Amino acid sequence: MAVKRLGPAGALVALLLCCLQACAAEDEGWQLYRTRYIDGGRVLDTGNRGVSHSEGQGWGMLLAEANGDRQTFDRLWNWTHRHLQRPDAALFSWRYDPTASPPVQDANNATDGDLLIAWALLRAAQRWDAAGYRNESAKIRQAIAERLVREYAGLSVLLPGLQGFEQGDHLILNPSYLVMPAIRAFAALEPQAVWQRLLDDSRTLLDRARFGPYRLPPDWLALQADGTLRPAAAWPARFGFDAVRVPLYLAWDGSPPGSAQLRPFAEFWSCCEKPHAWVDLRSGELSPYPASTGVRAIATLIGEGSPPIALPEKVENEDYYSMSLLMLARLAQRQSR
Repeated sequence: MAVKRLGPAGALVALLLCCLQACAAEDEGWQLYRTRYIDGGRVLDTGNRGVSHSEGQGWGMLLAEANGDRQTFDRLWNWTHRHLQRPDAALFSWRYDPTASPPVQDANNATDGDLLIAWALLRAAQRWDAAGYRNESAKIRQAIAERLVREYAGLSVLLPGLQGFEQGDHLILNPSYLVMPAIRAFAALEPQAVWQRLLDDSRTLLDRARFGPYRLPPDWLALQADGTLRPAAAWPARFGFDAVRVPLYLAWDGSPPGSAQLRPFAEFWSCCEKPHAWVDLRSGELSPYPASTGVRAIATLIGEGSPPIALPEKVENEDYYSMSLLMLARLAQRQSR
């Protein structure tokens, strides 16, 4: 009734207030995340002795950009560039342990971290019209394209890192490293480069790499030279800690709830009273404990008619990984509506 009395101008004011309130709610989640999980320019893995990963730095940069927080974005990028970027390539060492000397014990990269950082820089360049971010993103994309994209068994595939994943008669792949919306953004920017083929073949790979009673991808995957796929022998044959990110990135890339790509994940997480954290793809054994809050947020994201993903009542109960998955699912849901 008050809006009617105020007329069109009042209605506009009311609409603007609603928009501001919605932004404030989103900012509340970011503020909580920034306060609890970011120390200066470093994203802390609170479930793993406070180490940092290139993946976490990329996630933090994406969240900072999405919330218009350039100050935090700059801190994250500057720290990442200074402490993780390799001197021989525009890629990033995967792990930083502040208790070790030196803190980077393994210079190998993790390609999902490289993709996430390059994507965050590209988004930041577009938001803030920053040529420096754009140039840095281009360097990382070029390094990924030249050193980590392979033609193998008739497919364009993404190596998980520079060392250790080419095994003679097969490749070791990680389906969760396929950050599909990032690859799509790169393909749109550089249509003549490797990205569109990688995007198309990655969807083919994810459609084929389904195992067990629920038809789910494993955390780690072996691709034989003849195109045969199987769970990689050196890891448990599980849809678990890593692979839970596959439906997040598929949904963020535009796969709708109920689609053939997302249906197996939704069915697995709805099979029991509480979603399970993992399933053994050979035996069908289910985890003896439930999925984290972050994984349940992904289940909400891919569900048909899903409600807005809410923040947990007690953020202090969530470790870095669970809270990161939740924040990313919230961001993917917001950007898909």
